[in-house]
Amino acid sequence: MQVQDRAAAKPAKPRIASYAADAPSGSIYDEYHGRKPRIWDWFSNNMPKLIIVGFIFVSALILIILRNGGDTAALLCFESFEKEIDTIPYPEVHFKGIEIIRDRSKYGIFKAEKWIVVAVTGPPTEEVRQLTKIKGWQVVAVGDSETPSDWDVKGAIFLSVDQQSALDYRILNHVPYNSYVRKSVGYLFAIQHGAKKIYDGDERGTVINGNLSTHFDVELIGEDARREPMLQFVNRHSRNNRSVVNPYIHFGQRSVWPRGLPLEDVGDINPEDYYGEVYSGKQFIQQGIANGLPDVDSVFYYTRKSGIETFDISFDSHAPPVALPQGIMAPVNSFNTLIHSPAFWGLMLPVSVSTMASDILRGYWAQRILWEIGGYVAIYPPTVQRIDRTQSYPFSDEKDLHVNVGRLVKFLISWRSTKPTLFDKILHLSHSMAVEGFWTSRDVTFTAAWLQDLLAVGYLQPRLMSLELGRQSAVVFHGDHKEFVPLKLPSVHLGVEEAGAVNFEIGNLIRWRKFFGNIVLIMHCSGSVNHTVLGWRMLYGRIFKSVVVVSEHSNPDLGVEYAEWWKVYKIFPKIFERYPNADGFMFLKDDTILNYWNLVQADKNKLWITHKVSASWAKVSLDSNSSEWYFKNGGREIVKKVLSDLPVHLQIKYRESMDEKSFVVCSSEIFYVPHHFVGDFVDLVSLVGDLDLHHE
Repeated sequence: MQVQDRAAAKPAKPRIASYAADAPSGSIYDEYHGRKPRIWDWFSNNMPKLIIVGFIFVSALILIILRNGGDTAALLCFESFEKEIDTIPYPEVHFKGIEIIRDRSKYGIFKAEKWIVVAVTGPPTEEVRQLTKIKGWQVVAVGDSETPSDWDVKGAIFLSVDQQSALDYRILNHVPYNSYVRKSVGYLFAIQHGAKKIYDGDERGTVINGNLSTHFDVELIGEDARREPMLQFVNRHSRNNRSVVNPYIHFGQRSVWPRGLPLEDVGDINPEDYYGEVYSGKQFIQQGIANGLPDVDSVFYYTRKSGIETFDISFDSHAPPVALPQGIMAPVNSFNTLIHSPAFWGLMLPVSVSTMASDILRGYWAQRILWEIGGYVAIYPPTVQRIDRTQSYPFSDEKDLHVNVGRLVKFLISWRSTKPTLFDKILHLSHSMAVEGFWTSRDVTFTAAWLQDLLAVGYLQPRLMSLELGRQSAVVFHGDHKEFVPLKLPSVHLGVEEAGAVNFEIGNLIRWRKFFGNIVLIMHCSGSVNHTVLGWRMLYGRIFKSVVVVSEHSNPDLGVEYAEWWKVYKIFPKIFERYPNADGFMFLKDDTILNYWNLVQADKNKLWITHKVSASWAKVSLDSNSSEWYFKNGGREIVKKVLSDLPVHLQIKYRESMDEKSFVVCSSEIFYVPHHFVGDFVDLVSLVGDLDLHHE
């Protein structure tokens, strides 16, 4: 502009005057000549320059985002990230010489090895009452500021906020008053009072069958410990760098994903091509699955529901537990998890993140440290039933999950530490996570307090394992790969399109499971069960609701109950009571292979026997002198006694097809009793009582 003005200037005027006349209003020139500059005029005349500068700034910002690999969190955390490196101090903690904290409450002398810790916010629930009935386990209920002061359940220890304050734990200065993360206080209380195993429970979850030992590996050593190796996820050849898995696929639900699974991995619904194996004994963290309302995130909850319907999702209870190797992670929650003492340090619930993110971040954090002591996480079949009460499920409570969890998993797998002890490594990781923006400096301070409290209540930190990170330990090499084909259970909450057609075998499994899925199979094994029972369960467990194995050689470790073959029917009423909602019960002897695919057209409301009645029944005279087994040892008199004691309605039916001097012998290697005949069967067994009426 000035060059153009100079060319047009009149030569008679001084040069300085020309500049004064043509200088833009609001320029620096005004300040020298007493004229007050006008800011708007300056912006108007410099607008092209401002646009260019703005364009350069936006370009630089885009470059920064691209260099961060498209990370959504990069833009959100860029400004604070630079500050965190300088502002988050590394705590100086001396873990030696920590003074022991004594419990001076009325529970001071109480000790127990197995504890259930639940957070309670309202009046006592029926689910908590059921937890107190689990034999051998002590419940501690941790209240918050919303819990009624008169909360009371027989058999449970209740810790109100005031009672918690009297425990003198360091973490009490950090935990919020109105949050379930106060469970951290309950964990310390259990450890202080002798805990060796802690079940991290939920006040809305009912343990299936009321026995934790039937679902989890409560014992890792000794006679009651699992002897056989566990299946283990492996990296697929096509995706050697996968870092997270959806365990729900292994248990039959491909279209459902757990809270805490990175959303970018939700679309991977393919089952495992094969599995590896790992020796049992170091599954220090055991995550169970919930039927009904599983642990799903708000994205699933709100996008898979229709109106006011409630979720009632079932998982495959017969699928074997599966372990996670180093380098592969899965979400772990605080609603249904068994933790053994070597992993008690991993119970800490962070306090600086959103509510529904706390236990998930804890789970990933703990998995990474678990590798340092040679431990691993294992996922177990359905252990609890949770009812969907259609309560609000706010997305805001998970805000720290969906932005950061994918990046967190990658960070944890690549993280390394040269610290000398386990607690030093834990503190180092907590600080590193704060620097990376996964939580704040509050959780660094909280971690230091937590570790000191662990030592103060008598916990001994485990020793580190001298193994290379990334190398699987204790892997079984007697077979290259182990195959297991997960069921594909029906679900009305699909929401995603599954890739590829279900193959013929899987289709048949679903069809057979649909027919037999509510029938209980009772199987009698005549020989040694040590090498056969697992095979029978693998063969029939995929089809039937449950497989109950009985034998004259009982084995509690394998779940084999004692029953003499010649009067095996006497154990049936007890089995009937366990499954009151079953469609029916099928009995099978181990010398018979059941072609179940030929029965899918049968009527489940009728009795089934091996052949047609004319071929199966043998009419025998009570006056016969036969030497058959059923006439030996007073069998004739026993039959007469039972027939005479039959209720009138059964006697009438019996006499319609049989005269008074005869009875029927029927082959019984296999038969089926529908639900509506269970009562009659129980009545007949009670009529026999202690009489030695043989079953053949």
